[in-house]
Amino acid sequence: MSNTQNKTYDVAVIGAGIVGSAIARKLAGYRLSVALLDAREDVGDGTSKANTAILHTGFDAKPGTLESRMVHEGYHLLSDYAKQTGIPVEHTGAILVAWDDEQRDALPGLKVKAEQNAYAKTEIIDAAEIYRLLPHLGEGALAGLSVPDESIICTWTTNLALATEAVQRGTELLLRRRVASIERVDGVTHLYTSIDRISARWVINAAGLGGDTIDQLFGYDRIHLTPRRGELLVYDKQARPLADKIVLPVPTALGKGVLVSPTIYGNVMLGPTAEDLTDRTDTGTSESGFAFLRGKGEKIMPKLLEEEVTATYAGLRAASDYPDYLIEVDTEQQYVIAGGIRSTGLTSGIAVAEYVDELLRASGAIQLVERGDLPEPPHMPNIGEAFVRPYQDAARIAEDPAYGKIVCFCERVTAGEIRDTFSSPIPPCTLDGLRRRTRAQNGRCQGFFCGAEVSELLESRGKSANAPVNPKAKVASVEVPK
Repeated sequence: MSNTQNKTYDVAVIGAGIVGSAIARKLAGYRLSVALLDAREDVGDGTSKANTAILHTGFDAKPGTLESRMVHEGYHLLSDYAKQTGIPVEHTGAILVAWDDEQRDALPGLKVKAEQNAYAKTEIIDAAEIYRLLPHLGEGALAGLSVPDESIICTWTTNLALATEAVQRGTELLLRRRVASIERVDGVTHLYTSIDRISARWVINAAGLGGDTIDQLFGYDRIHLTPRRGELLVYDKQARPLADKIVLPVPTALGKGVLVSPTIYGNVMLGPTAEDLTDRTDTGTSESGFAFLRGKGEKIMPKLLEEEVTATYAGLRAASDYPDYLIEVDTEQQYVIAGGIRSTGLTSGIAVAEYVDELLRASGAIQLVERGDLPEPPHMPNIGEAFVRPYQDAARIAEDPAYGKIVCFCERVTAGEIRDTFSSPIPPCTLDGLRRRTRAQNGRCQGFFCGAEVSELLESRGKSANAPVNPKAKVASVEVPK
């Protein structure tokens, strides 16, 4: 890592999740020095990895809110960015299912809400049409609302693509730096972290679940975040024919509820739960959570419960007492907050970055001069099941046999893919980081068969904990069909 003690950045972005990475990428397009900080060992290792990986149309957002605008704009921005960078997306569509009279009566209002959110493609369908589209759905569905443009996406690749482009544009990525305190001196904010001091003229708070804590360091008490644990069950790829669309419940005040969804990796997911906690680090799973999900699954799609569960996990989402996204500029302290951004931040992240840019321009407090020397966006390695993977690419294997040597048999991950991560702009430094880049150890055996070999590759080739960020490295890729 570079020596940061005697350096003053123009902008420091706190939080290398999807929102923070998108903001750093945007601002690095100007003649500004940008630092992207995160408390973790990798980008996207907090709330950004803990969502249901759905690219939302925003049909059910509260009309007139900033969140509604950001999700609507973000859907189109991220869809375009995915095509540019090879982020895998499947346009599965979704069916929102009503199981009782009250839920059925709510469907017309949801259709109106979608139209108010500038999404006009929803359609109320009867039970016969639901079962034609979802023949394995449990008994008792009365009606539904189809949302044809809801999609599934790889949240890991999305975050990595944004952070990679930020780095390739010159952003300095500073990991393992938890901000503990700040000091404002002569127009510069000093961020005292767990490693060193980072100094910047402007600070942007995109710290996710830690956003309220950072905001308090700047003297505010306007938003309070609660860690909301969401537990999920991931079923084997053999279950995929049961659910080729996203099955949504009628939403409640706690969120979108328990859904059944295909994943970009070929599995089927059931969840999440919604349990408010006090411990912001508690990502453990629970017996009660899984019992709750199985009960919901028995109602939604009983045949799914006959399939094998290959993974269970839990993530923390930032539940906010602020009723909307909180994105504001404090020109006096040269500080921006992008907080209260719920799981919809996956979809809205690029739009949030554009909105922050818009607010900064309007403030007139920072000079934004566009660069003319920006590199092309990275083209990311594909880890989506629906597109060509390296082990399937005969021409690529002929050119480099490492792409024909499978290391992780459950997920068909090759030695070439693992090797490429170590020379990428943001190499992994943990097994979990390697998993998010390649799917290694993400399958049925959860690393039982390949764990030793994958660990050895990480230790011998990645040099683990201090693998440097290399902004000039190329991203090895495979073409994802449009």
